[in-house]
Order: sequence, then C-alpha cells, then structure tokens
Amino acid sequence: MIVAGLGCRRGTSADDVEAALILACSKAGIDLSSIDALATGTIKEYEPGILRLATRLNLPLHIVRDDELREAAPLTQTVSRHSLAKTSSPSLSEAAALAGVDGPAVLLVARVIAEGATCALAQSRTIP
Repeated sequence: MIVAGLGCRRGTSADDVEAALILACSKAGIDLSSIDALATGTIKEYEPGILRLATRLNLPLHIVRDDELREAAPLTQTVSRHSLAKTSSPSLSEAAALAGVDGPAVLLVARVIAEGATCALAQSRTIP
C-alpha cells in the first residue's frame, strides 16, 4: 500500500496539489496509479484543493489526527517550522503519509514541494 501525504497553503488548487503528487511519484519512480490513498492532517481536512484532488483521482482521503501525526513524527525526515507550529509534527505531509498506511510504514519519498503544496509518499512494510 502506498499513501500520499499532502499539505498546502490555504487556497491551493487541486491542480497545484496534484503537481506535488506527480513530483513525488516521479522521485519514487512510480506511476500515479500506484497511489492507494491520500492523507492529510485535520488542519487541512476542509482544504478544497485536497478534497477536489481526492475526488478527481477517486482515492480515499484519510484525515489524520494531531496525536497520530505526533506518533509518526520520529519516522519523518524533514523539519518545517510552519508544520511544527501548526500541527506539532515536523512534516505534515510525511507524518500524514506514514500514519495513513494501515500498519507499519516507511517513507518512500520524503516531502517534496511544488506549486504551494507538499507531498510525501509512505509505503507499508512487513515486519520480519
């Protein structure tokens, strides 16, 4: 399972959020069709661009609570002061992607930034 964690500036369009998603997929060397779900934090649960993108791509959108973001924080790779101030997570997109995976997860792509949006990809992993 691959989950795309998303963040964006307020009012960012679905096209611009998708640009960040496409960039993350490109960095991972995967096709957009490989994405199983989108995820974001409660701070962005009503963000029109993210909601429209989920509808456009026909993907479930997981809304990750702040406590779940904090729980995933040790596995994140980047630090955003803005994200820390607003969500108590060093990276909303990375933590949302990790928390959005059902079970243990690893980052496939750390946060990328494009057109006012951020995206990170997390993939489920099996525990030996």
